Amino acid sequence: MSVGTSSAPGAQRAARPPAPRPGDLAELGIDPDQLPDGLVVADEHGRVICFNAAAARITAVPAERALGRPLETALPLEDLEGRRWWQLTDPYGGLAIRVGQPERNLLLPGGREVLVSARYVRSRPTGPVRRLVVTLRDTEARRRTERSHAELIATVAHELRSPLTSVKGFTATLLAKWERFTDDQKRLMLETVDADADRVTRLIAELLDISRIDSGRLEVRRQPVDIGAAVGRHIQAYVAAGQPADRFLLRVQHPLPDLWADPDKVDQVLSNLLENAVRHGEGTVTIDITPSASPRERETAENAENAATSVTVSDEGPGIPEESMNRVFTRFWRGSKRGGTGLGLYIVKGIVEAHGGTITVGRAPGGGAEFRFTLPVAAPAYLT
Repeated sequence: MSVGTSSAPGAQRAARPPAPRPGDLAELGIDPDQLPDGLVVADEHGRVICFNAAAARITAVPAERALGRPLETALPLEDLEGRRWWQLTDPYGGLAIRVGQPERNLLLPGGREVLVSARYVRSRPTGPVRRLVVTLRDTEARRRTERSHAELIATVAHELRSPLTSVKGFTATLLAKWERFTDDQKRLMLETVDADADRVTRLIAELLDISRIDSGRLEVRRQPVDIGAAVGRHIQAYVAAGQPADRFLLRVQHPLPDLWADPDKVDQVLSNLLENAVRHGEGTVTIDITPSASPRERETAENAENAATSVTVSDEGPGIPEESMNRVFTRFWRGSKRGGTGLGLYIVKGIVEAHGGTITVGRAPGGGAEFRFTLPVAAPAYLT
């Protein structure tokens, strides 16, 4: 009785067809041409038996020209020192314990750089190579990232040099000739040092914000935010600094939903957008605050209504050229009259999106630039 019971499940298991192995692309219904990376497979004789569409695109070699040819002819790779890669690594005649090659930069004919990794498939450990599987990746995306990082370092280094030179010059002068200056002269130099120190602090804060945005680690500490009062404080600061009060028009549509957001980061967004409008725009700067639908697609139509707050900042200046609007929120974008690092709007977009919101740019009714960001009402984690 016990023998029969234990053998029945075993018989059922034996009757089932074997599951396809992960390497059997055909069994899994995957066409090699559907793979995002280049795939080249050579048989035990070193002749190419698979050359997918991505490999053809990356190498600029049609698949029909590569299939059936020796691997070193179909895919003539060299290392960065000009040595022929397949002769150097010798996958078929080299060490029998080797299982592949890690990803590295190699060169195609003409000097084009690609990322290549290889896997040696053996019928048994230390046995002969039955298949050589090679993957290829284009380096253009990596190069763009590296260029962006290099530009960021160069831009920040340039922006830091000026205030640090000023700070060093004034402090050295004061220390060396303190008694020669009047109190007014000392105050002027110390105020300049203070302003330049603030500029350095802002640049470092921008660098930290960019690092957190790029790595997805920008933290949002949600608290109740009175967005109308926040805008009002910024306007009062500009008026106190000498801007005419009638240059600003604040319109708030009530009732607004209760907004939970990070007040410091919302202030950072408002400060950047208002500064752009004041410095680079003309005429009246209009700020409209209205309730709106949630920018999150998962909200239903009923729940999305009035589930967010929108802030629109517009001016009456020349605006942003149509061809530049798709680059406004990228790093280092500057208009024809813009100064600074060109990082502010990139950070603004990162902050808004970290809140689950959206931001757009367009042309204002008065002809100037119009920035509109929308923040979902949300709530802190301990209340959800």
